[in-house]
Amino acid sequence: MRAVQRPANARYTGDGMKLHRRTLRLAGRDHTVVGLRPGARVRFSTNLFHGTWHVLSDPRGARVLGRLLWGLSYQARPGTLVVVDRPFLVPTPFDADPADPIVLVPAWHTPFTGKTARDLARRLPVRRPPDGTVRWRTHGLDDALADWQEWFRAEWWKDRCDGRVKRLHGLVALMPRTPLEMRDWAVLAGGMNPSGRHGMDYVYFGSWGHGSEGEIQVFRGFHRDVSVSRRARADVLACPDAPADPAELRPLIWDRHDLIKRRRAAAAATRRAGGAPAPGP
Repeated sequence: MRAVQRPANARYTGDGMKLHRRTLRLAGRDHTVVGLRPGARVRFSTNLFHGTWHVLSDPRGARVLGRLLWGLSYQARPGTLVVVDRPFLVPTPFDADPADPIVLVPAWHTPFTGKTARDLARRLPVRRPPDGTVRWRTHGLDDALADWQEWFRAEWWKDRCDGRVKRLHGLVALMPRTPLEMRDWAVLAGGMNPSGRHGMDYVYFGSWGHGSEGEIQVFRGFHRDVSVSRRARADVLACPDAPADPAELRPLIWDRHDLIKRRRAAAAATRRAGGAPAPGP
């Protein structure tokens, strides 16, 4: 009899959460590719802005990303990768551009070359059944998050900013150089809090040149904004004179996105005041 995945188990994303495991032959060698199980209630997006690759999500997604990074930092077997792919990817919350798959790479013992990335990209999304499941242990992460200032004492932070964030063959790869740096990234991601006035929080990852290579950005209204961006893009593309050039298309989507949000906010305010909602999307 085939085992049935219980929804509650699939949604659990704390210490010991279950992940799917597959063995894929990439660049001539076997790799263990670990990923979220269907039913996990997290979504991510990616985009390039001002030369920086962004991973976008909500607070729950950031916490899950932190657990994935923390657990991977203790994986001693070379060739282990964590991949976040469909159905856990959604369009960007700004203009509904499609997201790229995300790959977490322990760069200290697992080379992620262009050939490896190309072979992996060709296999995604992986549709065959998993080879098994793993329990993803993250002992110590909750303590680190509870006292992150202690974790990031100044003498610990030295020489821990060498990791890379790159896009290779359509994959956004997060590649810390050491296990300790990967745990740093885990604490940074897991501790993000968008509860402030702007409803957003962010943290930089990766090497620093004229700017950071990577950034994680979380939004309190991430899922709402994804929905609005999809509607805005559809509205703009429905116009007969919609431009084909993305550089011309995006500003129109941004304007439509802002208009939809303003109208929805006005309608919500009217409903709270007991009046009839204003017409419009």
